[in-house]
Amino acid sequence: MAQYLLIESRDPFEFDVSHARALAQGLAKEGNEVTLFLVQNGVLPARRSSKSAELTQLSNSGIRVLADGFSLRQRGIGTASLASGVRAADLDVVVDGLASGQKTIWF
Repeated sequence: MAQYLLIESRDPFEFDVSHARALAQGLAKEGNEVTLFLVQNGVLPARRSSKSAELTQLSNSGIRVLADGFSLRQRGIGTASLASGVRAADLDVVVDGLASGQKTIWF
């Protein structure tokens, strides 16, 4: 079992981010440990909305879904308004993942 860190920085309201989500699902189904880290405009669907349902589904399938706390604050998204299954986290998660040898892919 490998560990993967997928970093999504694109706004899903402007860009097609389905390939990153599909990759996360596929890797998890193969038994890998997968973290999806949302940063910059990638945090926008972390707020409960029509776009957040997919993040909740990913979380329910065993994928750890994290949103960068700094990016959330810059966009006025409070942790109380995060979608189910999405947790706020510091950028340290990325640094620690890189240092520990997690396979990292930035979208």
